[in-house]
Amino acid sequence: MSTLKAPELLLPAGSLDKMRAAYDFGADAVYAGQPRYSLRARNNEFRLEQIRQGIEEAHARGKKFFVTSNLIAHNDKIRTYLRDIEPVIDLKPDALIMADAGLIMMVKEKWPEVPVHLSVQANTTNWAAVKFWQKMGVERIILSRELSLDEIEKIRQECPDIELEVFVHGALCIAYSGRCLLSGYFNHRDPNQGTCTNACRWNYATHDAEVDPTTGEAIAQKMEGDFNFEAAQQKAEQSFSTTGNGQRHPKADKVYLIEELGRPGQLMPIMEDEHGTYIMNSKDLRAVEHVARLAQIGVDSLKIEGRTKSLYYVARTAQVYRRAIDDAVAGRPFNPELLLELEGLSNRGYTGGLLERRPSQDYQNYVSGHSATQRSQFAGEVLGAEGQDAVGLAGDWVQVETKNHFAVGDLLEVVHPSGNVQLRLERMHDVHGQPVAVAQGNPVRVWIPLPARYAGALLARVVEQPAAAPELVV
Repeated sequence: MSTLKAPELLLPAGSLDKMRAAYDFGADAVYAGQPRYSLRARNNEFRLEQIRQGIEEAHARGKKFFVTSNLIAHNDKIRTYLRDIEPVIDLKPDALIMADAGLIMMVKEKWPEVPVHLSVQANTTNWAAVKFWQKMGVERIILSRELSLDEIEKIRQECPDIELEVFVHGALCIAYSGRCLLSGYFNHRDPNQGTCTNACRWNYATHDAEVDPTTGEAIAQKMEGDFNFEAAQQKAEQSFSTTGNGQRHPKADKVYLIEELGRPGQLMPIMEDEHGTYIMNSKDLRAVEHVARLAQIGVDSLKIEGRTKSLYYVARTAQVYRRAIDDAVAGRPFNPELLLELEGLSNRGYTGGLLERRPSQDYQNYVSGHSATQRSQFAGEVLGAEGQDAVGLAGDWVQVETKNHFAVGDLLEVVHPSGNVQLRLERMHDVHGQPVAVAQGNPVRVWIPLPARYAGALLARVVEQPAAAPELVV
C-alpha cells in the first residue's frame, strides 16, 4: 500500500467562475491577485469584494485561497501597501504570495501570524536561500522554474521542515522565473509591475541594416512604402551561409533590423538565426509526467500557471493533474493519455522546462508565436435545461452558450467533474427551438441533446478522435 503524500494541486483563479471550476475539477487551492500589487494587473476580476467572496466559498468547501501580492515594488507602492493589504488580511486568506523583501518585512512586522509564501519572482534556486527565507518567517518557497528534478530533491533533503512548491504547467518566460524586461523596453509596460504584453512572442521580420563604421552599431531606418513580409523573408534568406553538411548559419558580420508584424515602421537592431525571426518564444511548460517523481521527492504543492487563461483551460488542467496526483499516490503507472488530453489545450508546443536537461531547441517554439490546439477546441458551456418546454423540445435537451464554432456531425467531448463523455452531435436547435446545422461562436445560445445532469459542463469540439472517454448515446 502506497504511503506517498499527495501534493496540493494549486490552480489559478482570474475570476470567481474560474475559481469554482478549479475546485469542481479537483484543485485543493487557488491563487488570485490584487490587481495593483500582483503581476496580473490586466484581465483580473478580483477586487476586495471578489476576494472576500472567494475566500468564503473556498473555506466553505474545505479548500484554500491564496492572495498573490508579488510585484517588485517601487517607492510609490511602498507608500500605499500596508493600507491596501490590511483589508485583505482581515479576510483571512490562507496565505499571501509575495516576492519583494521589503514588503515581506513590513507584513511580518505588523502581522507576524499571516502565512507568507515566497513567489517564484524571488528566484530561489538553492537550499541556502530557502533557509534564509525560512529565518525571515516565510512558510513556503515557490521554487524557481530554472531547477532540475535533482536540484529540487537536494533542496528538500537540506530543508526538510519547510513547504516547497513547484510549477508544473503553463507559460514560461524567457527570463529568470518571469523577471522579464522585454515588454518594458518595447512598449513601456513593465512585466514586474503586472502589465506584461508578451513581447517575446510577437512575430518579427528582418531587414538589412546600415552600420555606423565608428561604433559598429546598427542605424535604424524607417521603411519606405508598404510592409512586405514575403520580401523581408527573401531578404533574410540572402543573409545565410550553408556549410558542407547542409546546415545553414547566419553570416556573422551581418546586422539586421527587426520589425514586428503589427508595428510597421518601428525598427530595432537584432541578429537572426536559422530558426527564423522570433526573439525569444518559449514553449509552454508541461510536467504531468513528472508528478510522481515530485510527489516522491516530497514537494508540497504543484502549481499551474494561467490567471488570464480560459475557464476551459482551468477545468482541463485541474482534471488532468488531479488524475496524475491520484495515480501517483495510488502507485499506478503514469497514464500517457494525460499527455494527449493536454494537447487539447491551446499551447505553443510543450516542454518539460528545466526539470530535465534537454537540448536548447526543446525549450523554444521556432514556428509560431501564438497558441494553437491540435486535438480539441473549447466549444461552449452547458447552461442547463431551464426553458426547454417553452421552445417545444421534449426529452433530454440542454442549452449551451457557445464559445467557438461547432456543427451537427461534430464529435463533442462533455467535460464534467463526474467524468468526461463523448457525443456525436446529430441534432441542434437555436434559442427559439428551430433546427440549425451550425452554431456560430460566442455569444450564440443553442439547444443540444444532453441529459440535464450535465449542467455546468464544458463542451469541447474534438479535432482528433480520442480514445479515453466512453461515447454517450442520447
